[in-house]
Amino acid sequence: MRGRIPDSFIDDLLARVDIVDVIEQRVPLKKAGRDWSARCPFHDERSPSFTVSPVKQFYHCFGCGAHGSAIKFLMDYDRLEFVDAVEELAARVGLKVPYEGGRREVREDSSELFELLDGAAGFYRRALAQSEKARAYFERRGVDEATRTRFGLGYAPDAWDGILQALGRTPQRIALLDKAGMLAGEGGKRYDRFRDRVMFPILDRRGRTIAFGGRVMGKDDGPKYLNSPETPLFHKGQELFGLWQVREAHQKITRLLVVEGYMDVIALHQAGITQAVATLGTATTREHAEILFRNAADVFFCFDGDRAGRQAAWRAVESVLPRMRDGRQAWFLFLPDGEDPDSLVRQEGAAGFEQRLKAATPLSTFFFAEVGKESDLASLEGKARLAARARPLIAQIPEGAFRDLMEGELERLSGTRMPGGTPAAVAPLIARASAEARASRPPQRSLVRTAVALLVQNPALGAAIEPPWTFAELRQPGVPLLIELIGLARSRPGVTTGALIEHFGEREERAALQKLAVMPFPGDTQAWQAEFAGALAQLDRQARLQRRDDLQRKLAESSLSPAENDELRSLLAVGGR
Repeated sequence: MRGRIPDSFIDDLLARVDIVDVIEQRVPLKKAGRDWSARCPFHDERSPSFTVSPVKQFYHCFGCGAHGSAIKFLMDYDRLEFVDAVEELAARVGLKVPYEGGRREVREDSSELFELLDGAAGFYRRALAQSEKARAYFERRGVDEATRTRFGLGYAPDAWDGILQALGRTPQRIALLDKAGMLAGEGGKRYDRFRDRVMFPILDRRGRTIAFGGRVMGKDDGPKYLNSPETPLFHKGQELFGLWQVREAHQKITRLLVVEGYMDVIALHQAGITQAVATLGTATTREHAEILFRNAADVFFCFDGDRAGRQAAWRAVESVLPRMRDGRQAWFLFLPDGEDPDSLVRQEGAAGFEQRLKAATPLSTFFFAEVGKESDLASLEGKARLAARARPLIAQIPEGAFRDLMEGELERLSGTRMPGGTPAAVAPLIARASAEARASRPPQRSLVRTAVALLVQNPALGAAIEPPWTFAELRQPGVPLLIELIGLARSRPGVTTGALIEHFGEREERAALQKLAVMPFPGDTQAWQAEFAGALAQLDRQARLQRRDDLQRKLAESSLSPAENDELRSLLAVGGR
């Protein structure tokens, strides 16, 4: 189960949705034998290397390696979260997504909440058109009409019951307004949460209004910013203001800039720097980091240069490190005292701000500068302190080149290496020797790998494999995965390659299965069935030999039971057959 959505529903959904139709609405496809091909939408290329298989319900790019089901395609192309991608596909075929365990408390009235919040956004936009004071505020801040329209900016009238009168005409509507975070007060006395503030709608990754931010127009008009509270639709640690507008402006997002305020985002977009987003009054969370990197490989964090700004930057580092897979990069831009992106881009223009971005501090530089504070690297004690601070953080980085380089830099600075790590001076020699050894051997496929690959590409092969399975006892890597796949294929008749891989969600096996899904096999279905049966027969033989050796070892060390003696005689009689 993924995101509290039953696997059986995912199977049914992917069986009803044709991946070719889903992708063709976004990428022009051409027929290529049994499959369809195109130039990959996920990287620049001149000749098509992107293939869509209607049989497997699976896509794969032989250029950049992108692959997955219709769900994964929407997640990567439309930049949706898993649940949103499922709901998008379900809407195509008229299915309602079931949730186990009551996800988001009340899924059944979410459509009414979206409709209500959309109505509130319209109410605030109309109020802005009628408020000379609010329009004058935006004009004074240099926000032009086109930008106000692009961000749906509005105004909450200076009244206790503006929204209540406009949208709360029945007790049911008042209850929905309350659930959407639009009201304040206790008991039976409810009133508008937002009053006499310019309004910033907060949109989800599908462009729907889920919350609001309100800003006072004068210095002494109360708290500067007021955001919607947490609601069934709005979780501030998982949302970014301006992300929808970034997606609308760019088919491919090369970078994202994370700033602190609504007006910073708006000013940068108006100046032509249309990759800016903002967290919503909270520190950068791990959920924010995942959303940022899901949308762009390069992320710039802009903070004040004071102590509070550097503390906020360090919290961002802690959130980002576990998401720093190879290919991802992060930088930190610290602003002059008293300045913010809004004021800087108005003074220096887009070109000046871009120059500052070019001079931003790489994550690695900022990381070692921070963990090295108060550590005298000229002394053994200081080096030990640096290593003690850095090691647990570096250990959170996913395995890959970036983590290796961070470990190498820590070794250079402290003279120590990560536990279990390879000395930096020796690592290249080991890597070269391994590469030469691999090059000298002919490529081989293990029996388990062959069986798993055939089964992933043709799940129906597993339906004919009746238990018990002798090979299940084999102590070999991949055997438990093979058993699990056979069980899935038998329990879910008709499951496709795409649906089978979706079952593994965020599990580490998913990446390997995606590669095996496109492993080439010569011949036709009949040949694949024969190869699969042959591989399992060989695994059965290996399991019998393993059992024979185990019993002989036990006999040499102690004694066997009568049943074990009979089993050993039987195994010796059949030999290696």
